Amino acid sequence: MTSIIEQFEDSQNTRQSAQQRNRLSSANIGMTHSGFVNVRLEEEKPIFNKQRIDFTPPEKINHLAVCNNQLCMSLGRDTLLRIDLAKPDQPNQIELGRKDDSKVYRLFLDPTGSHLLISLSTSECLYLNRNTQKVRSLSRWKGHLIESIGWNKLLGNETSTGPILVGTSQGIIFEAEISANEGSLFNNNPDQFFRQVHSLEEDGRPAPVCCLEVERGLENKYFIIATTRKRLFQFVGKVAEGSEQQGFSSIFNQNQDLLPSFQEFPADMGYSEITFYTSKLRTSPKAFAWMMGNGVLYGQLDYVRPDSLLSDVQVWEYTPDIDINLRKPISIVLTQFHFLLLLSDRVKAICTLNGQVVYEDVFPDKFGMLKKMIKDPVGGLVWIYTERAVFRYHIQREARDVWQMYMSMNKFDLAKEYCRDRPECMDMVLAKEAEHCFENKRFLESAKCYALTQNYFEEIALKFIEAKQEEALKEFLQKKLNNLKQTERTQITLLVTWLTELYLNRLGQLESDGNSIIFQETRDEFRHFLSSSKHKECLFNNRSTIYDLLASHGNVDDMVYFSVVMQDYERVISHYCQHDDYSAALEVLSKHCDQKLFYKFSPVLMQHIPKKVVDAWIQMGKRLDPKKLIPALMNYSQMGSTQQISETIRYMEFCVYELSVTEEAIHNYLLSLYAKYKSDSLLLYLEQAGTHASEIHYDLKYALRLCAEHGYLRACVLVYRIMELYEEAVDLALQVDVDLAKSCADLPEDDEELRKKLWLKIARHVVQEEKDVKKAMNCLSSCNLLKIEDILPFFPDFVTIDHFKEAICSSLEEYNQHIEELKQEMEEATESAKRIREDIQEMRNKYGVVDSQEKCAACDFPLLNRPFYLFLCGHMFHYDCLFQEVTPHLSTFKQNRLEELQKKLAATTQSSKSRHRPVPKDEGDTSSLEKGNAGTSREQINSQTRSAPHTAILESEKRESAAARRETKRGTRGRVYFMFV
Repeated sequence: MTSIIEQFEDSQNTRQSAQQRNRLSSANIGMTHSGFVNVRLEEEKPIFNKQRIDFTPPEKINHLAVCNNQLCMSLGRDTLLRIDLAKPDQPNQIELGRKDDSKVYRLFLDPTGSHLLISLSTSECLYLNRNTQKVRSLSRWKGHLIESIGWNKLLGNETSTGPILVGTSQGIIFEAEISANEGSLFNNNPDQFFRQVHSLEEDGRPAPVCCLEVERGLENKYFIIATTRKRLFQFVGKVAEGSEQQGFSSIFNQNQDLLPSFQEFPADMGYSEITFYTSKLRTSPKAFAWMMGNGVLYGQLDYVRPDSLLSDVQVWEYTPDIDINLRKPISIVLTQFHFLLLLSDRVKAICTLNGQVVYEDVFPDKFGMLKKMIKDPVGGLVWIYTERAVFRYHIQREARDVWQMYMSMNKFDLAKEYCRDRPECMDMVLAKEAEHCFENKRFLESAKCYALTQNYFEEIALKFIEAKQEEALKEFLQKKLNNLKQTERTQITLLVTWLTELYLNRLGQLESDGNSIIFQETRDEFRHFLSSSKHKECLFNNRSTIYDLLASHGNVDDMVYFSVVMQDYERVISHYCQHDDYSAALEVLSKHCDQKLFYKFSPVLMQHIPKKVVDAWIQMGKRLDPKKLIPALMNYSQMGSTQQISETIRYMEFCVYELSVTEEAIHNYLLSLYAKYKSDSLLLYLEQAGTHASEIHYDLKYALRLCAEHGYLRACVLVYRIMELYEEAVDLALQVDVDLAKSCADLPEDDEELRKKLWLKIARHVVQEEKDVKKAMNCLSSCNLLKIEDILPFFPDFVTIDHFKEAICSSLEEYNQHIEELKQEMEEATESAKRIREDIQEMRNKYGVVDSQEKCAACDFPLLNRPFYLFLCGHMFHYDCLFQEVTPHLSTFKQNRLEELQKKLAATTQSSKSRHRPVPKDEGDTSSLEKGNAGTSREQINSQTRSAPHTAILESEKRESAAARRETKRGTRGRVYFMFV
C-alpha cells in the first residue's frame, strides 16, 4: 500500500472561485479621508486551504471517520484501515471477515478516537477498540440499522464508552454501553446493556434518527438533541449527582408525559445532518447548524435557558443551484463564522454573520463524486473524500475579514474586537462608527470615535462647528488631546487653548441662562481640566494666555482657581488684597508657607488684620526671618493703631523669648518699642538680657541713648553697669536712689581704689547733698575701704562730734590692734631665722658616700654620669629622672612653681660657672643669711626657707662633684664623699 496522510503534494491546488472573497473596498465604507494610506495589503493566504492527501486507495473508499487524530476508513467490501495521524506512516489494516453480502453502512468514532462502531447494511453492528485488532460483534444490537450515535463526552474513556445513545432507522433511541474488556468465559460481549428509552415519529410514522447529540449544562442539567428528516427534537432534564453512570433514561422519563419540544420544516430530502462548533477554550459547543430540506437552520446554544438550548436561530435558504430533488447537499460542517456545505462536486462556505456565500471550491471530475465531509472536533480539520481521493481543509485566520461584516451590519463593537491587532482596519471601523453616530444625531459618541481615527482634524472640527455642536466639538478636542504624545507640544497648546475658550463660552452662556446645576457641573469639569496633571506643563508654559482668556471673560473665580493650580500664589494674594479680602489672602499665605510672599504682603496685611498676621507669623516660627519683617512692623508701629503696636510688640517678644533670636536689630527694635510704648517692660527686659556685655544682643550705646532720650534713669544706670562705666553709673544712680548707687559701687571687685572712689562719691553726696550724718556713718559700715578720716573733709567746719564719736573711737582701736599684729609678726620672723641658721649649721656636718658603681634608682644607669640627688634615706636619682617621676603627681600649681624654680636654678648655675668663685665659708654663709634676713617679714623668711633646700642641694651637688673628681685622681677606691648642707 502506498504512503498516506500528512505527505502532501508539493504543488497544491490553491485556486479559488470568484466567489471566494467578497471584500469591501474603502470606497464602500466611507474611508476617503483616513490617515492610513489606502493601499492593498500583501496577498493573504486563503481562509480555507485545501490539500489533497498523497494517497491512492487500493479499493474504493466507502466510508471515513476521524476524531482525535484517529482516522478510520472502510475500503471495498471487507477491509478497514486505521491510521494514527501522529504516525501516518504506520497504517493498520484489518479484515472484517464477513462471508455474507453485508456492506458497511456507517462508521461512528467516539471523541477519544478509541471506540469504533461499524454499522452494517444487514442491521448488525461491529465494535473495534483502538488497542485491539479483533472486530467484535454486538449481539444485542442485531436487528437494528444504526443511523446515529450520541457519545458520552463526560464518562467516555479508552476502555469504556460510558452510557451512550443509539438512534436507528426505525426512530428508536436506545441507551447502551460498550466496554473493551474481554469479559468472562460465559459473557464476552462488549455491549454491557442495550435498552430502548424513546422513539421518534414524523407524520404519525416512525422516522429515522439522523443525528444525536448529548450535552451537559449547569447544575447536572443535560440536553439531548435528536434530528429526523424534518424535525429537531430537544430533551431537557436533570440527572442526580453521582448517578451519571445510570444513563439517560431518567431524562426521557421526565418528558414521558409531555410531548418533546421540536422544530419542524415541511421539506423533506430523505435525511438531515446537524453539526456543532466548540471553541478551543470550551468543552461544550456554542453554536449549531442543521442541514434539512428547507435549508440550514443555525444559531447559538444557550445552556442557561430552562427549556430550550437553541437561541438566535436563523434559516439560510438554499441557493438556486441547490435542488433537494436533483442536487442535494450531502454534508455540513460548522466553523466559527461559517458553515460548509458539501455538494456532489463542490464545497460552499456560507458566512453565518450575513448568510453570504464567501467561498466555493469545485472538485475535478477525475476524483469522482464527493461522498462525505467530516470535521475532527479535536483537531479542527475538515476531511472530504471520494471513492478514490482524500482531501483536507486547513481553516486559518477565519476571523480575518469578520470585522468588515460586523461593520456593514453596524455592529461596531464586534467589528473592533476582531481587528484590534490591525490598526488600519480599526481606523476604518471607528470612522464608519463615527459617521453612523453623526448621521443618527448621536454627536457625543461620534466625537469620541472621530477622536480615535486618523481622519483629518480640521475637517472633523469643521463638521461639528457647522452642525453647531459645541459639546461634541469639546468632547472631540478632549479625546484628541488625551491621545497626543507629550512631545507634540504645538498640538497640545492649540487644543488646550481652544478647549479653554469653549469652556469659558459655555460657562458664560449657562450663567446668563441661570441654570445653576449644569453651570456648576460644567465649572467642576472645567476646573478638573485646568488641574489635569497630564497637561500641567502646557498650562504652565502658556499660563499668561490662559490668564488673558479668563480675564477677557471676566471669570475671576476660575482665574483664582487656576492661579492656585499653577501655584501662582502671588497673583491669588494680590487679587484678594485688591478686593479687600485680607483674611482670604492670609489664608493662602498660611496654607502654602511661602516666605517670600510673607515678606512681600505682610506690610499690607499688617495694616488691616494685625492680630491674624502675627498669629500666622508665630505659627511659621523659625521659617520666617524676623529681620525681614521689621520694615512692615516699623511702618505701622509708627502710624498704626494701638492694636498694631501691641501685636508688633507681641511678635518681637516671641522672637526674643521663644525663638531665642540673637539678631541685634530685633533686640534694638524691641527696646525702642518698650521705650516708646511699654516702659514697664523695659527695665525687666534689660535685667533679663544679662549683666555682661558678652551676653547682650542689643546695642548698648543705642540702648543708653534711647533710655536717656526718654528719661529712664534706672535703665541708664543698668546699661552703664553693663558697660562697666561705674563712675557714670554711680553719678546717675545718685540722682535716683542712694541704694542703687551703693549696688553700683560694689561692682568693681578687683579694683579697690575705684571702689573706694565710688564710695567716696556716695559719702560726699550723702553729707553734702542730703546732709545726713547718720547715713554717712552707714557708708562706713557698708564699705570696709572707707575710714572716718576719709569722709571727715566732707563735713562742714563746725559740726557736732557726737554724731561720729563712735566711728573715731572704732578707728583708733583698729589702728592699735594692727600695731600689735605687726609686733607679733616681727617676733615670729626673728625666731624663724634663728632656727634656720641652726639647721644650716647642723647640715654642714653631715655627709654621704656614693660608690662609682651606684646607679640611678629610676633609669638604672650609672649615677655619676649626670647631675643627681642623694637623699638621707639612701635613694639616689639623676636630676632629670627625678624631675620626670615627680612632675605627674604634682598639682597644676605646684608644676608651674617647679618650672619657675628650675629656671632660677639654671640661671644660678650659669652665673656660678661664669664667676668661678670658691665656695664660701660657713661663717660667711651664716652672716650673709643674717644680713639677708634683717628687716624682712616672717612671710618672706618662710618663703626663702622653702626655696633654700633646693639651692643648698644644688651647691652641695657642685661641691661634692668637684671633691669626687679630686678623690678619684688621688687613687681612692671608687668612692665619692658628700657633705649635706
